[in-house]
Amino acid sequence: MATTTTLEKPIKAPPFRHVSTGRRIKNNIATGAFAACFAVAMIPLVWVLWMVVSKGIGAIVSSTWWTNSQKGILPDQTGGGVYHAIYGTIVQSAVAAVIAVPLGVMAAIYLVEYGRGRLAKVTTFMVDILAGVPSIVAALFIFALWIATLGFPQSAFAVSLAMVLLMLPVVVRSTEEMLKLVPDELREASYALGIPKWKTIVKIVVPTALPGMISGILLSLARVMGETAPVLVLVGYAKSINSNLFDGNMASLPLLIYQELANPEAAGRERVWGAALTLILLIALLYAAAAVVNKLLTRNR
Repeated sequence: MATTTTLEKPIKAPPFRHVSTGRRIKNNIATGAFAACFAVAMIPLVWVLWMVVSKGIGAIVSSTWWTNSQKGILPDQTGGGVYHAIYGTIVQSAVAAVIAVPLGVMAAIYLVEYGRGRLAKVTTFMVDILAGVPSIVAALFIFALWIATLGFPQSAFAVSLAMVLLMLPVVVRSTEEMLKLVPDELREASYALGIPKWKTIVKIVVPTALPGMISGILLSLARVMGETAPVLVLVGYAKSINSNLFDGNMASLPLLIYQELANPEAAGRERVWGAALTLILLIALLYAAAAVVNKLLTRNR
């Protein structure tokens, strides 16, 4: 007959070991070192932001800053605005995004869902190389191919092509990491129901990773909006709006800053700081939009 044994005394968990004084001191030293490094890193950031805001706020609060261009404004004359430069920056970046986002997303899907063998390794290697290419090299490549070889004129579209080269690796890497975070159980459950792989990717994998993908796309767009080398090499400055993407000069905020840096007048310096602050505000707006979109899509999922 089976018998059961009972313990006369319950098993007690081992008592909590008191943290030694030496470990607490080491922890406090490490915490203080990290806080000091953070404070040191914040000093130049706060100083730069303070300088830009204090020197550029007078320009952007003008009634004509957001609605006028620099058409008819002399170098030593105060007035006008950056409407034409904002238009050029947004249009060039939007065209680059239209080209780079589909290519980058499809490349990331291939690497995560289908990538095997030599082609996947070559694609990963090329993306890594492209991520380290300086913006001036991308601009010179587009100049050599699009303008010098194919004979197209300098234009805003050439700038967008250079921006595509800069956006692609960021879009690919961010999308790839988001797709890797999707649990394999979701894919396996879909396959168990007889759903083909392509439909699983479109209906399950991509919607699950969409918030992070959109954030990565917006951040890559914010990165290229402030690039100076492509606009300096591939297009000239214009004081008014040019709606033709394929011909003629077109202004942008980085190009306006560079153009006014050569202006020794006080009006030129005011426009430089105002354009710099405007560019910072646009990029900050994109970062905020990325955070809001990510939060909304995550909440509604």
